[in-house]
Amino acid sequence: MMKRHASAAWKGGLKDGKGTISADSGFLTNVPYSFSRRFENEPGTNPEELVAAAHAACFAMAFSGELGKLGLTPESLEAKATLSFEKGEVGWETTESHLEVIGKVPGADNGKFQQAAEAARSGCPISRLLKTKITLDAKLA
Repeated sequence: MMKRHASAAWKGGLKDGKGTISADSGFLTNVPYSFSRRFENEPGTNPEELVAAAHAACFAMAFSGELGKLGLTPESLEAKATLSFEKGEVGWETTESHLEVIGKVPGADNGKFQQAAEAARSGCPISRLLKTKITLDAKLA
């Protein structure tokens, strides 16, 4: 079993407070986040952006693996995840993660490309973690 660790610290009230995010890998070290970065588009990161980054990265790796099962090796996969974050009846919630990918895959036809993309969409660990609708738009370059 593998375990990955990250931490967050918060000081102050919801709207005037400030926090930092860190990960044991050292890639994120006391990265600031705040209410305005999360809800008002102030430059900087926020939890939803980090989840979107994780989803895009996980999907791209899973997609490469699925293509490999079909005997295909991608030259490149450019993946993007867009998380929709909306206020619902019980508060803020993630309502969808939309994946987009453009792939250069020598020898692939669109059918195999779409088959592998769909398997990666439903099978990547972050997709299985998220309790939301996950949509996909895959294009073979």
